[in-house]
Amino acid sequence: MSKVRAGGEPVRKFIVEHIDSHPADVIRLTAEKFDCTRQAVHKHMQRLIAEGAVVVTGTTRNRRYALAPLLKWDKRYELGGTLSEDVVWRGDVAPLLGKLPENVLNIWHYGFTEMFNNVIDHSGATYVLVAITKTAASTTIEVYDDGVGIFKKIQAALNLDDERHAVLELAKGKFTTDPANHSGEGIFFSSRMFDEFDILSGEVYFSHEFDKKEDWILQRGAPRGSGTLVTMQLHNHTARTTKKVFDKFTSDEDYGFTKTVVPVKLMRYGDDNLVSRSQAKRLLGRFDRFKVVMLDFSGIASIGQAFADEVFRVFRGKHPEVELVPIHTSSEVRRMISRAESLAGSGDA
Repeated sequence: MSKVRAGGEPVRKFIVEHIDSHPADVIRLTAEKFDCTRQAVHKHMQRLIAEGAVVVTGTTRNRRYALAPLLKWDKRYELGGTLSEDVVWRGDVAPLLGKLPENVLNIWHYGFTEMFNNVIDHSGATYVLVAITKTAASTTIEVYDDGVGIFKKIQAALNLDDERHAVLELAKGKFTTDPANHSGEGIFFSSRMFDEFDILSGEVYFSHEFDKKEDWILQRGAPRGSGTLVTMQLHNHTARTTKKVFDKFTSDEDYGFTKTVVPVKLMRYGDDNLVSRSQAKRLLGRFDRFKVVMLDFSGIASIGQAFADEVFRVFRGKHPEVELVPIHTSSEVRRMISRAESLAGSGDA
């Protein structure tokens, strides 16, 4: 007897959960998962289509499936006056999200209010547009403002040569252009709570996906104009909690934001090699605000002697209270780090 005959609900649930990532081959994937024929899976797919949960485009070999939105909503808010993120959350967003699990609503509450408040306090915008799309599997919220642009604002605040350098500062965490009123933690923690978290502003795109190890993406594209677009996506039944995310980057004794993971590849633009002390110093900026800094060398084949020396000998010598932990290192990167550490031990410059 085919496994699929034991009950159709698990099959349809699997289709719903995997259709976004496998729009063209979800039938094959499901048949393999449940050890049944494609014809059997097609029957369940036709039921989902009839119920309005799935839409199909194309024919035969070009057929693609997608979840039909259960909700599509957007609203424009004029900035100024008494507009506040908690009022928008309670009055508009939370009721639209509906009966989601408490942990999911907690993540949305944190992420949405942090991003909306950033617009109010930092963007210099005249309006903000909120758009919500909800399917049977996940929910996406977009927050767009017509302000100066988040990366340009950080670039100006830190006097950076290139707005792309602002992405590195966001990745580190604990950065804000208004330290008197903000901790600089909102974007950092929000980016790690959602399945997908994207920021598009001007010519710079910044993205983090939860299930990929610090898979930050940085690229230049066609100029988008002014403003900032933040996109957050979360599965409607994730087991993730805000506490789990906070615990990963905070210390037990004071619950302070003491740990961070920095993708070293954000230092690279195009074919740049990480060889100079100036590059290392830019990487090391604000590391002294943390107790533990994990340096993720994914995608970095090698580093130069001066770069390694500045990070693993000079900085460690000046800041012994900060623990630098290199991860995902290639053999060449490990060799250069070992060389710098041996020089620190010998006292040679």
